[in-house]
Amino acid sequence: MSLTVAQAIEARRSVKYFVRDYRLTAAEEAALCDAARLSPTAFNIQNGRYVLVRDPAIRAEIRKAAWDQPQVTDASLLMVLCYDLRAWDREPKRYWRNAPEAVATQMVSEIRDFYRDDEELQHDEGLRSSGIAAGAIMLQAKALGLDSCAMDGFDFKRVGHLIHLPPDHEISMMIAIGRAEQPAHDRPGLLPADDLIFNDGFPHAED
Repeated sequence: MSLTVAQAIEARRSVKYFVRDYRLTAAEEAALCDAARLSPTAFNIQNGRYVLVRDPAIRAEIRKAAWDQPQVTDASLLMVLCYDLRAWDREPKRYWRNAPEAVATQMVSEIRDFYRDDEELQHDEGLRSSGIAAGAIMLQAKALGLDSCAMDGFDFKRVGHLIHLPPDHEISMMIAIGRAEQPAHDRPGLLPADDLIFNDGFPHAED
């Protein structure tokens, strides 16, 4: 199955019920991980961290923390998308190791100046990076003929405990990936483009 990007965007739907005995191939799993790794991040700080939960016992406990949603255990793969709040300060020169020395030195300085002493920015940057990565993962899944479901309906603290989340990391969401057991429902309602897309700013009343 081969889809264009436009076809994958149109075909992607959130799936709740997965074929329980379907297993991803190593190549499929690698492609999903590469989609995450190749996703853009500000200053190339690569602050996303991705936990692939395979252990059935851990998956069962996460399902309890997710109000018994079946996709947690039934999907072929459960990815917990996290981010490192301190990625900007963890040897940032490595993010620019292939750049000219002068460029690398400048970027490292800018990274630290931008994020230092701004915890809210560090947090928001993690959410931005996770959102971009999540979109890439789900579109790659659809391009591979797979289905997915992004999730935030769970006890974040409990899941963090189950995956041994470091104290300077946070969870943004989970994504269940596999093969749909039944077709997804039609889109329940898509707003028209005029309600969502504006030229040069939001509409405003005439003075």
